[in-house]
Amino acid sequence: MKRFHSYILLLVVLLALSCNRVRLSDARNHYVRGEYHEAIAAYRLLYRQTPREERATRGVIAYEMAENYRLLNRSAYAATAYRNAIRDGYPDSDASLRLAQMLHREGDYPGAIDAYRHYLTLVPDDRLAVAGLQGAEEAMSDKSGTENESLRYLVVRADLFNASRSDFSPLLAHYDQRLYFTSSREAIPGEERSPVTGTKFHDLYLSERNSRGEWQKPKRIESALNSDLDEGIASVTADGDLMFYSVVAGGEDQPGLPGIYLSRRINGIWSAGSRLDLKAGDSLSLFAHPAVSGSGDILYFVSDMPGGMGGKDIWLAHLDKRQEVMRVEHAGGSVNTPGNEMFPTLRHDTILYFSSDGHPGKGGLDLFRAVKSAAGKGWHLQHLPTPLNSPADDFGITFEQAKERGFFSSNRGDARGYDHIYTFELVKPVITVEGFVVDRDDRLIPGATIDLVGSDGTRQRLVTDREGLYRFTAEEGVAYQFLAQAEGFLTRNRSLPAIRSHNDTVCYVDFELTPYDRPVILEHIFYDFDRAQLRSESKEELDNLLQLMREHPEIRVELSAHTDRMGSDRYNDALSLRRARSVVDYLTAAGIAADRLTPIGYGESKPKRVDGTLAERYPFLREGASLTEEYISKLLPAEQAVADQLNRRTEFRVLPPPLITPWEKE
Repeated sequence: MKRFHSYILLLVVLLALSCNRVRLSDARNHYVRGEYHEAIAAYRLLYRQTPREERATRGVIAYEMAENYRLLNRSAYAATAYRNAIRDGYPDSDASLRLAQMLHREGDYPGAIDAYRHYLTLVPDDRLAVAGLQGAEEAMSDKSGTENESLRYLVVRADLFNASRSDFSPLLAHYDQRLYFTSSREAIPGEERSPVTGTKFHDLYLSERNSRGEWQKPKRIESALNSDLDEGIASVTADGDLMFYSVVAGGEDQPGLPGIYLSRRINGIWSAGSRLDLKAGDSLSLFAHPAVSGSGDILYFVSDMPGGMGGKDIWLAHLDKRQEVMRVEHAGGSVNTPGNEMFPTLRHDTILYFSSDGHPGKGGLDLFRAVKSAAGKGWHLQHLPTPLNSPADDFGITFEQAKERGFFSSNRGDARGYDHIYTFELVKPVITVEGFVVDRDDRLIPGATIDLVGSDGTRQRLVTDREGLYRFTAEEGVAYQFLAQAEGFLTRNRSLPAIRSHNDTVCYVDFELTPYDRPVILEHIFYDFDRAQLRSESKEELDNLLQLMREHPEIRVELSAHTDRMGSDRYNDALSLRRARSVVDYLTAAGIAADRLTPIGYGESKPKRVDGTLAERYPFLREGASLTEEYISKLLPAEQAVADQLNRRTEFRVLPPPLITPWEKE
């Protein structure tokens, strides 16, 4: 079904309603002239006065009233009026699409999805509805927390720049020392009000930083730039000498059409603007929202002139050195849609930001980033994340130089539809790396040093505290290499790959250091009963020792095996030596030189000494005691079995480096 504004039908329906004809005509005249504020008052009065049984008439009135609410960004009121129009049998399927869009803008995504789907049964494959449905469905998934990137931006309403009416389209200029924006605040001189919005006509305002970098209270630009017309949405060249801005001029009997004007800064004062001739040959189209490149040779702007894709499109004009237009071209189908693409801004002359209600989004106007493809044809588009985008209108973004922060405008949270200025900043996730440094018996090592080198070239030395703990803040996307060392211990290397996270993250990198000249138990070394052959379960622990030998090719290791108190001394000595040699054989088979390994069988001659860790694990053992046959015999049977198991162990000890005499050095 073709969408249309049913004005002819309206006239036919109202032929029999002479008592209301004049009042409706007055309301429609305001509507056609773009005087939405005045039109709403007339439509509301007329709707209340029209009897309920005159459903066709009420449907037409409700629809046109909804259109005025929509154009004033009062989406909640518009949704109610569209519902009334549909309930009263308004014949145009456009009402269903508009209802879906208003629910979308209000963040009622389930309701918007239902409304879009209903409309698509009436008008299959409508591009605006398909994009709207996709955006609402994606927004639903965002609400479930899948869009982690939303946590990266901090958005705050900038109350210094906002008044009780609309303030929008901020622009950073002059090396981020000036902020221009558009305002309809009550402080604007004069009493005349816009019939479109009911507020003062817009003027351009300016805020500047003081010597401490603090923004000062904004002031109206006091020059011929601001007049009794409607001015706003400025763009300034990099040198700060030229300003392109929108002006709405019109008479009482015709709606005002925006045009683009050019002002020059002379001796610190902005001159009266002169209208830019865009050579479009079209006096019935609007031209607004200029965005000039830093050099002043390219001007992006918005227009609904013929040759576009529907609604308002983004175009660009090529300017000569006198700021005269040489040619105009359409920005293309990658950027533009059958909906509205508005409020373009440029960053570094290479990245275009704009707002659209025709691409899939969260509702209303959403912010998009467009980068020219490598071939120079078409654009790569990115929908900016929450909270930069919301169900409301989000537009007019501006960035500080070389920083991911700045300002934008939005009417989020304002039931009246007024726009306000917000700050935004990309908040980097905090990536904390921490860990303990312990010995092989899991005892903390205070005073250990950790040297780290980042893939970005950064270097840092950390020292563990009394708890053996270190901590530092890593950079996102940077990989790190660690070297931990402590007196009397072998050094230990670790690495941490680059972390990319949208949220605060804690990574743990612990170090277990091996001491010099102190026995270390090899846990989980198993033999069959009365045998010296290693069981397969021993492989993991021996591979850890193998890795240590490879990391430190300079060390020599003594490998010793111990038995419990059962059996004769001669038998236990021989068995333990065979077991120690089995470990040596495993390591040499893996490539470790035999002269770095010394096997010793101690039998039961060196009983295990109870340290603090063992005493804590087994309270029936006294710290400092040796698990001799005499000591074990005084324990309970179950405790004796534990003590015997502790004595049956395989250990290694890193031997101290040999002393080198002066003549050996020579």
